[in-house]
Amino acid sequence: MRDVTAMRRFLVTGTALATLCWAGTTMAHAQDGAPAETSATGADGSEIVVTGTRVVRDGFQAPTPLQVLTEADIENSSPTNNIADFVNQLPALAASIRPSNSRLNLSDGIAGINALNLRSLGTVRTLVLIDGRRSVGSTANGVVDVNTIPQSLVERVEVVTGGASAQYGSDAVAGVTNFILNKKFEGLKLSADTGITERGDGFNYSADIAAGFKFADGRGRLILAGELAHTDGIFEVDRDWNHTGFVRIQNPAWTANSTVPRYLFRTQVGAANSTPGGLITGSAGGVANRLCGTYFGQAGSINQYQYGSLTFPSPACSSTPSLTQGGDWRINDSGRRIGLNSEEDRYGLFGRLSFDVSDAFTLFAEASYNRQETLFNAGPNLMTGLSLSATGCGTAATAAAAPLTCNAFLYNTLGPARLTGLTSATLATTAVDLPGRGSNNERKVQRYLIGAEGGFDAFGKQARWDVYGQYGRAELHEQLTNIQQTTRRNNALAAVFAPAGNPNNLPVGSIQCLINVNASATDDDPACRPLNLLGIGVADPAAVDYVLGDPFRDQTLEQTVVGANLSLTPFATWAGDVSVAIGAEYRKEKISGFVPTEFQPIFNSTTGASTSVWSVGNYRPSKGSYDVKEAYLETVVPLGFGFEFNGAVRGTDYSTSGYVTTWKLGATWQPIDDIRLRVTRSRDIRAPNLNELFQAGTANTSTVTNPFFVPGQSNPGPGTGVYGASLSYLGTITGNLDLNPEKADSWNVGAVFAPRFLPGFSASIDYFDVKVKDAIDSLSADDIVNRCFEGLADFCAAITPDPANPARVLIARQPVNFSSLVIRGVDLEAAYRMPLAGGNLSLRGMATRYTDNIVTTGVPGFVPLNSVGTLGVGTGTQSITPKWIYRFTATYDIEDYSLTATARGVGDGRYDATGIECGTTCPISTNQFPTYEDNSIGGATYVDLNATFKFDAMGRGDAEFFVNVTNLFDADPILLPETGLAANSTYSDLLGRAYRVGVRMKLR
Repeated sequence: MRDVTAMRRFLVTGTALATLCWAGTTMAHAQDGAPAETSATGADGSEIVVTGTRVVRDGFQAPTPLQVLTEADIENSSPTNNIADFVNQLPALAASIRPSNSRLNLSDGIAGINALNLRSLGTVRTLVLIDGRRSVGSTANGVVDVNTIPQSLVERVEVVTGGASAQYGSDAVAGVTNFILNKKFEGLKLSADTGITERGDGFNYSADIAAGFKFADGRGRLILAGELAHTDGIFEVDRDWNHTGFVRIQNPAWTANSTVPRYLFRTQVGAANSTPGGLITGSAGGVANRLCGTYFGQAGSINQYQYGSLTFPSPACSSTPSLTQGGDWRINDSGRRIGLNSEEDRYGLFGRLSFDVSDAFTLFAEASYNRQETLFNAGPNLMTGLSLSATGCGTAATAAAAPLTCNAFLYNTLGPARLTGLTSATLATTAVDLPGRGSNNERKVQRYLIGAEGGFDAFGKQARWDVYGQYGRAELHEQLTNIQQTTRRNNALAAVFAPAGNPNNLPVGSIQCLINVNASATDDDPACRPLNLLGIGVADPAAVDYVLGDPFRDQTLEQTVVGANLSLTPFATWAGDVSVAIGAEYRKEKISGFVPTEFQPIFNSTTGASTSVWSVGNYRPSKGSYDVKEAYLETVVPLGFGFEFNGAVRGTDYSTSGYVTTWKLGATWQPIDDIRLRVTRSRDIRAPNLNELFQAGTANTSTVTNPFFVPGQSNPGPGTGVYGASLSYLGTITGNLDLNPEKADSWNVGAVFAPRFLPGFSASIDYFDVKVKDAIDSLSADDIVNRCFEGLADFCAAITPDPANPARVLIARQPVNFSSLVIRGVDLEAAYRMPLAGGNLSLRGMATRYTDNIVTTGVPGFVPLNSVGTLGVGTGTQSITPKWIYRFTATYDIEDYSLTATARGVGDGRYDATGIECGTTCPISTNQFPTYEDNSIGGATYVDLNATFKFDAMGRGDAEFFVNVTNLFDADPILLPETGLAANSTYSDLLGRAYRVGVRMKLR
């Protein structure tokens, strides 16, 4: 019954639109005029359907802004062996996911992928198509990894920078990126390249081959393609820009009610809360904090940490400082033991078979298989707040007679004299003896397509149709590496001297795990090996193996699609042909998963709480599915006087979230040949994806700043607990079956200029305005804690004490339809081609000026802010968005030589989206609006150079040799005042100058 009601609503809406179109044609006054061009042909003579519309026509005629990248553009400018890196240079794409900025996303499975993000609205709001059709996602949230597209056959890339849900369905809120394959390819194409950075790391290579030929007197066509690529990982940072200690630190002159800025940017600042061999951050018993600042070096050597002139919190050792300027600021190595680039191995196979049954009927089938494995180092196994028992360590007894309450490594390293009177010592370490945490993700993506297409005469004009069925399957093995198993770690750290008569008859006086020599036999673990973290080069490899593990989850994503499309010209008016496209689609999405019990969090059925087993990961298997039925109607109607109307409507019915109608109205006006004006207004949607609906629960452990903490005071909070300046938490995210589709209203208004007095020149300017309501999101742990501090009871209810760890809290998170998003800006593009000195000079510039990026959460006390211009810290759910993103190219071709120079980058901005820059008359600094002495961050511009030499391939075809230099002037990345990786990895070049050489051949 619901299906019948939904279809009735669609037909009513579609009939109304069709009536409007017919009225538009009959109301126009008769006059002389040439019909508008409504079709285009490709190089092979085939008709082109551009992404901005389902109607067969060229991109210049479409009312929606469309950026087209040709095969030549890609070959002349691509900075790496990955097409995604080139597409991501378009200014309309902002905050896309790349291996360089997804390396720390250990628990959500996206590390290593290339996913496109239009307008900084999120990868889930950008629809990626292959020849106008969807592809199965490479992650549970449905985003498509561009690596799965056969790069050797990409003929062009079309980017629609406006809402297109009415034409292509859900997810096209920000726009569509359509990868068009060369389906008429003939001959043999080969290419190979290799590259390396100037520092001698990041070695990479790729190779691909494509072959196409006809058979059965040209009626049949077979195309085969294969590719492989490898990139060496860069697992440690050795770049000079990451060694300056450029860090944000709290102003020692600031107090809660002062008018001086709270935060300062300084150099030579480092983390003072841990060292590679371990740092004592506090001790209990005797003189309080007597051992504070003791750190351990090579083979357990004992040293005293030298705090600098400026620490936070201050003073040092009265409360553990986390940052210091000067002194031993360089000792902490966590920022230099993190990777810059992932190690990647991938290969792909693609095949297409087509057969012309007749001139008007063609059968076709496609199959592809892609495998990718990425390995990354996400940094050291940082451990803080480790409590080592010192009770009984101050005695002069022999080692064998020391009580089981004394940590044996603490006793052996510091000796009884230093430990007299102490009951415990607190340790923090970056654990240089332990391998760094990482990810090792493997993705196997298959796609199978079968269909038919053709043309026929209808109403005296050519009509085009196609039907197809598609099945996609992504098998994801998401594995973390060298992750701490917290129970085993605690067992290994509780190292004692085996007493005489111990129940397992272990050698008297030997260092053993407490659980194996105490009186209880129920907690024994024969595999346990004592772990020594007090020094460098002191850990037993067997103990390291016992403590660390590689938790994983396997997930299978399946997508089934059946669709049909028809484009025809049913009638014409005096103003020109009226074109119509109609179609329908059925799609089913499914997720299933498997996680071994040992890698899942432990669920307490009595309290309902989950206990973390691993420091990162703690996966649960997800399972669920949904289906969607939809149909659309689109029309193009010439109205005369240079006007043309474009409209579309789509009815969509989701099994999970119900029915919704999307629509689009557009128009172009060409008053003279030199100028074309265009405008579109659309209603678009994004339905909740598999992950948002069915995620069974992913747990992560981390820390946030505790706003309840006041140095020197015993303040409870959050809740009734008493916690430190850094609040440790276990966060759990689960899906929500009550989610509704997001709705977006978009405007695009622009103009295209092609002046006749300047042949070869064209330019466009387009204003965009996208407003998303009922946006699906979940607040960050930091936002939840801050809102609780502000007195909002609902957020405090999401925070509960952890029954398994009194020093930690549990934070529950779930996606909901709670926020709204607004993104506005202006796209600028210009191109000019002219003859010069016997050759041709081509200039092209693209830039986007973002003016607004506003998130409204609806949370009481949350003030919506414009985050445009932010290059550092966003506001929880917001993506950081520069004011300017730009790309300029100049290509000079002469005979067999071609030289292309590219300048790309982002403009200057600010560090903190909500930060207030002030001097001596600052307002009260709050968690939401902190004050800064300087909140500015410089942008970056990178120049690339590509040179190509064409030569004859021994009379059998054409060949090219090319040399590519990325970041020609070795410009630094956008530096951020942070410990760890001190750079913006989303908009920066992290690797510096890099070289790539290669050859391409096209043989007949």
